[in-house]
Amino acid sequence: MSLSTPSNDPTTTSAQDPSGIGRPPASPVLPGDLSSVERSPSRPSTSTTVAPEKKETDEKTPNASENVAADPNNEDVIVVDWDGPNDPANPRNWPLKKKWAVALTVSSFTFVSPISSSMVAPAASQIAKAFNIHHSFEANLTISIFVLAYAFGPLILGPLSEMYGRARVLRAANFFFFAWNLGCGFAQSEAQLMVFRFLAGFGGSAPLACGGAVLSDMWPPEERGRAIAIYSLAPLLGPAIGPVAGGWIAERSTWRWVFWATSIAAGISQAIGFFALRETFAPLLLKRKANRIRKQMDPEKGPVKAVRTIFEKPGHTRTFKQFLFISLCRPFILFAREPIIQLISMYLAFIYGVIYLVITTIPPVFANIYHETTGILGLHYISLGLGLFCASQLNARLLDKVYVALKQRNNGQGEPEFRLVTVMPATLLIPAGLLVSGWGAQEHVHWIVPDIGYALIGAGMVVTFQGMQTYVIDAFTVYAASALAAVSFFRSIAGFGFPLFAPAMFSALGYGKGDTILAACAAGIGCPATYIFWRYGKKIRGLSSYARKQ
Repeated sequence: MSLSTPSNDPTTTSAQDPSGIGRPPASPVLPGDLSSVERSPSRPSTSTTVAPEKKETDEKTPNASENVAADPNNEDVIVVDWDGPNDPANPRNWPLKKKWAVALTVSSFTFVSPISSSMVAPAASQIAKAFNIHHSFEANLTISIFVLAYAFGPLILGPLSEMYGRARVLRAANFFFFAWNLGCGFAQSEAQLMVFRFLAGFGGSAPLACGGAVLSDMWPPEERGRAIAIYSLAPLLGPAIGPVAGGWIAERSTWRWVFWATSIAAGISQAIGFFALRETFAPLLLKRKANRIRKQMDPEKGPVKAVRTIFEKPGHTRTFKQFLFISLCRPFILFAREPIIQLISMYLAFIYGVIYLVITTIPPVFANIYHETTGILGLHYISLGLGLFCASQLNARLLDKVYVALKQRNNGQGEPEFRLVTVMPATLLIPAGLLVSGWGAQEHVHWIVPDIGYALIGAGMVVTFQGMQTYVIDAFTVYAASALAAVSFFRSIAGFGFPLFAPAMFSALGYGKGDTILAACAAGIGCPATYIFWRYGKKIRGLSSYARKQ
């Protein structure tokens, strides 16, 4: 993978923008919007500022290596920018080893948290026995309430990461997850377990809120596909791998060690993150640079000038209330106004709900139909994880290659719709997998048949998630965080709700008919949605107030 710096290509992002991408001129501005900062009309979005001429004054000037310029509207203000397009302090220009160290650390955070969401599934019967839980709804609630916190955590942790930095929030939230997940192992009642699980999920949602933004900070669109593919795999592979270990841990020890084991993994990732995780948020990095310049000024040798970064609007200070207003309101505004967000939210919510439905139904399928022990039935999650992993590796190689090839055929003009090429066949794998797994279990055929179905479901899901997540990032540019927050909110609500109605549905319809209904819904939403985006996506974006126009 080659390292490139921002260019005039509309698909390449600017290092000056907080998300890495310049705001379209017609985009509306909401109160406290970080992207609404004033820029000098004389400074193109892809260029850097030039240091002002040295004046005959006794004032101590900033270090020569600091790239600053006088504000054209106020000579007493110094505007801080990157030191040219190749500034090594810019995360876009970091060495690949440093970029991948950060990316893999964030992916490890994103992997451990979802493991905890599902690792408890094989131990659900032990937990139900320990706390006298007799209803399947309550038993599944102990699993899915963790995912409910995923819906609300990013709405708060996202703006916090813009105020205090991505790295600080990720480390603090991961420690918060570690503490409450550890507490789950000491819970003495069902109520305590529910509360601790929700709080652990809240902390564990931080990588979902900040992870994609970290990758966007470091890579331009034509290079970020592989990084996003690995990052997107983690929240899907984690729930598939967790129950494999959880089944054996629960069988050989107690259900409490299921929580303690994931806490150990979280502690290891926290230790790695302390050394490997670096701040990537451009506005915060430039703010630190501005603070260094302020410290260099000596009021005894001349008048002290005001210093601000290119991201800061003169006379405008952002409060947490403003950030919170934007983070809570804009995702729902986008969902209400944007057909792209509506369709993608519905489809990804559906398939995310399906994966947690599969996770919670594997234990009763192989315990009641195939009469397997807790440890053995946990091994069937390997098929789901195998489909996720293999498809992710293939798609990671194709995402950027397909994008670059289509961009060259389109006269060098990249389009977000180019991300959907691999998604189209993936929308057929999910209904096929549901039919194979459902009817295989219903007819009591060999256990390998449902496993093949689970592998197909996993493959279709990860390719769909990777393609559609990069599509949203490329289509909504500076509003990508809010767009992804909307998608994540409804996705997490579905992941919470699907396992709760699954027992009643399969009890009434059986696994064959129940999965047939789900397969019809998957095909009915996914296939038309990807075709509409591919065929009419550019026109839809042209009518949008928030999406990228070109």
